[in-house]
Amino acid sequence: MSVRTIGVVMNGVTGRMGYRQHLVRSILAINEQGGVTLSDGERVTLRPVLVGRNADKLARLAAAHGIPDHTTDLDAALADDGNLIYFDAQVTSARVKAVLKAVDAGKHVYAEKPTAESVQEAVTLAQAATAKGVKNGVVQDKLFLPGLLKLKRLVDGGFFGRILSVRGEFGYWVFEGDWQEAQRPSWNYRAEDGGGIVLDMFPHWHYVMENLFGRVTSVYAHATTHIPERVDERGERYAATADDAAYGIFELEGGVVAQINSSWTVRVNRDELVEFQVDGTHGSAVAGLRDCRAQHRAATPKPVWNPDLPVTARFRDGWQDVPDNAEFDNGFKIQWELFVRHVLEDAPFPYDFASGARGVQLAELGLRSSAEGRRIEVPAL
Repeated sequence: MSVRTIGVVMNGVTGRMGYRQHLVRSILAINEQGGVTLSDGERVTLRPVLVGRNADKLARLAAAHGIPDHTTDLDAALADDGNLIYFDAQVTSARVKAVLKAVDAGKHVYAEKPTAESVQEAVTLAQAATAKGVKNGVVQDKLFLPGLLKLKRLVDGGFFGRILSVRGEFGYWVFEGDWQEAQRPSWNYRAEDGGGIVLDMFPHWHYVMENLFGRVTSVYAHATTHIPERVDERGERYAATADDAAYGIFELEGGVVAQINSSWTVRVNRDELVEFQVDGTHGSAVAGLRDCRAQHRAATPKPVWNPDLPVTARFRDGWQDVPDNAEFDNGFKIQWELFVRHVLEDAPFPYDFASGARGVQLAELGLRSSAEGRRIEVPAL
């Protein structure tokens, strides 16, 4: 069995997501398992080339993992013909310029979401990649979470009958940074740096809804900044100019209504940090990151509203766990393997820059809906 190695330029791996999920749990994990197996049995290992602005951070990270290639010179990394793929996990505001440079260099491009700060820029990226003939993809990791994979199994199996509605709850309390250190970078709360929960999370909700339930046809959203001042990594106070909570109602093709709350200012009183409840004529299910519970119509209780009597039944006891029926790998790693196969043997990969642009479009229209206080239709791009 032959083994070959391809170079992957990784820009932004000094950040939390780029480092933990993409470098350690994806690229290095793929190499530890012997590489990506192609359809003809050939195995492909990935040679990471770490790129960033801080040479010291890159050197420390590279030394910790035995990675020989690291540089602050993106142009030099892109000029190497052995580097076939460019990956971008930078802050959103820096992404478009770097991705366009990689596309121009003829690299296949994989990027974190959102692909851009505006739908116009996101469409430009998709058009540029198509014109250059390079493969392109955007991270849509939540589709590969065990809980959502189980939920999709129920959808595909017809468990719900006609799906009526989707209710999503996402979020947790992000500390303000004064008496406890914030667990998210400060740029997330500055609109001028590309921050905001709508731009961060609506692209996620878009691909979840689009892939599981149908195309989004309209949005009504209310975005707000509940915490107007925070403390940054240097201990300095700053004005939080970006939204930290958003409450959205989405209409989907086929009449499905989705309601999703996203907040960095909510204390968690649910089993997981994100949960989706799907209700249909034949059954309902609640899916989180890992678990999924379902209730068929034949097992649905018949509660009667009577505030004068205590509730004697625990409603959660009437739900059944959906079995794993499979082994679930890291979702980021799975999508990396899919993209590598897409690049090297044109295997299917529907999560392209066009789908990323549709996610940015929903975020942009969500912010517009909030500013104008009205429901806005989502036209096809």
